[in-house]
Amino acid sequence: MAIPAEHNPPSRKRRIAGDRSVSAQIFEFIRDAIVGMEFQPGQMIPETALAEQFGVSRTPVREALIKLSNIGFVDVLPQRGTYVSRFSMEKILEARFIREALELAVISSVAEQADDALIQACEHILHEQQLAADNDNALAFQKLDDHFHQTLASRTQYPRVAQLIESEKAHMDRVRNLSLHISGQYRHVLEQHRAILEAVKSHDPVAARQAMSVHMQDVYKVLTLIPQEHPEYFTDE
Repeated sequence: MAIPAEHNPPSRKRRIAGDRSVSAQIFEFIRDAIVGMEFQPGQMIPETALAEQFGVSRTPVREALIKLSNIGFVDVLPQRGTYVSRFSMEKILEARFIREALELAVISSVAEQADDALIQACEHILHEQQLAADNDNALAFQKLDDHFHQTLASRTQYPRVAQLIESEKAHMDRVRNLSLHISGQYRHVLEQHRAILEAVKSHDPVAARQAMSVHMQDVYKVLTLIPQEHPEYFTDE
């Protein structure tokens, strides 16, 4: 399958904030562009254009690309350049399996010990997620989706759990973004999140686990539709 020609990002200059490292900010920008499909699978990442856009040398851009390579978002090909990784259904399904196991354990634990602060935090996230859905802002909706799950995971007594969920879901992020454009998907996700939160508010670990299982299984069903609609985004392996 042919690799598309290099695509230049928008030419406007981007401001570097002083509160975080340059490479971290460039990493976030490129990651969002990949998840939001501005940079599509198989497309070359324009190192020079990105460095010019941010007004920096190519070093922090390369540092960001190395980090993206480590989580499977880009492929670095010697003497050829850096390209957005194509989807691997094998890796997506493996990540979904691992994430489901972790999420079910998390929600069972959290439901037993949830306090008012956690519930209020989650309710605020779901309110913001509804606004993102109303504005058809898939990237914002997905970030709030992640925030909801990370907020729950952070309430376990095991700090690495949230990190593991974050690392595993990377393989699913772009496909999840595409899935949000399927009719009714915003509503489905919000309904499932609300069911999860209601079980947490009731301190019912069995109901919470069931609600999370329904949510994870729905994610699986939607993921299987994407290869049919966009076969060009997937590896031939």
